[in-house]
Amino acid sequence: MTYRDTSLHVAGQWRAGAGAETLDVLNPATGEPIGTVAVAAEADLQAAAEAAARGFDAWRAVSAYERSKVMRQAAGILRGKADDIARTMTLEQGKPLVEARTEAANAADLIEWFAEEGRRAYGRLIPARSDAVQQAVVKEPVGPVVAFTPWNFPLSQSVRKLAAALCTGCSVILKGPEETPASCAALIGVFLEAGVPGDVLNLVFGRPAEISRFLIAHPLVRKVSFTGSTAVGRQIASLAGLHMKRITLELGGHAPVILFADADMTQAARVLPAQKFRNAGQVCVSPTRFLVHESLFEPFVAAMAGHARALKVGDGLAPATSMGPLAHARRLDAMEALVADAVGKGASLITGGKRLGNRGFFFEPTVLADLPMTARIMNEEPFGPVAVIQRFSQPEEAIAEANRLPFGLAAYAYTRSSANAALVARKIQSGMISINHHGLGLPETPFGGVKDSGYGSEGGSEALDGYLATKLVSHAA
Repeated sequence: MTYRDTSLHVAGQWRAGAGAETLDVLNPATGEPIGTVAVAAEADLQAAAEAAARGFDAWRAVSAYERSKVMRQAAGILRGKADDIARTMTLEQGKPLVEARTEAANAADLIEWFAEEGRRAYGRLIPARSDAVQQAVVKEPVGPVVAFTPWNFPLSQSVRKLAAALCTGCSVILKGPEETPASCAALIGVFLEAGVPGDVLNLVFGRPAEISRFLIAHPLVRKVSFTGSTAVGRQIASLAGLHMKRITLELGGHAPVILFADADMTQAARVLPAQKFRNAGQVCVSPTRFLVHESLFEPFVAAMAGHARALKVGDGLAPATSMGPLAHARRLDAMEALVADAVGKGASLITGGKRLGNRGFFFEPTVLADLPMTARIMNEEPFGPVAVIQRFSQPEEAIAEANRLPFGLAAYAYTRSSANAALVARKIQSGMISINHHGLGLPETPFGGVKDSGYGSEGGSEALDGYLATKLVSHAA
């Protein structure tokens, strides 16, 4: 298929950047350029902010019912274009086509769910102390939003922000990822085709630091939503706080998985390896630290290694591929460094551990066991196809290790014991916990973390909170 160069969308027009600068977009399966993406200059960012302000004034005046109709139309259009968009996503991001199609379908579900939830963003009446007074709580859209989205799920991460903003009456400036720009542009096109006014949705690309400094400080921007690393999230939060901007952060994780002695090994060995190596491990809620009871340690290591060896690594467009490349060369370098560090400090390399071939950004599905706590990968989010497996003897050990790091995005546990399940639910410090299955990321459930994994939610009814301002109206007759 033909890959199209990606333009900015500003003030209702697809256009080049004011400076006519572009960046190459690479196919991670080959490492070669397949197109370009426009770079926004300061003039483009100023125009986007002004358009978002105009768009906000117009879109907030549209009833929640009518906004919902437009969004449902967008969901239908996305489903009709899902296959083409998925192919584009695989070309620029690398994930197998079946995963890209699933992401496109999930993005349509997210739009549809938010379309309905936006109709139910109710206020309330508070009983007054006098019969002559009425006290009403009104929910109003907060204003123009700047949203920063990552490359690992270019549709679903963008649509969580766009749909939550649109259903509440906000306008958006989406700063898309330069690695996967065409997927984001296709999503914007879907909303525009459905009837969202051009000023309401603006799309920019370029140098992230320059864009964030300009837009977060801009007086017309009232809300910031960011998904990305904890290190960058801290900088975004600092900028937002300096300018008193409301913010939602979905940051890094290092998700623990506890397999208790009474775990259903058949279920765990079926679900966990597939989830670990999904999208080549480039998933914020990917299970990463496997804490396995000593009685199950050897069979689980064998199951994980067997799954890793059986994966067909290759171009995501090839029908037989079950794991694609990493998104870019930086991730490849990071995997090599983390594995070398762990093995050098005494970890057992069960399988994998090396780059595959000399073309593209492929890395072997890797399993490490019995790692020292000083290994970098025990302390840093791997964000790649590397599973680390540790053994424990007492539940308290596993709980302590699960909570040791400053991250708290997702956690998992497998047990047949209601007592163990209750222990995990009570003791694990995480925004999301899934027990005996992999049940995170549904449109109707909260999605977000605690500690250094951020704050706020991008799923469930809670996702609307960050886009709505609360106003009390106390009226005396």
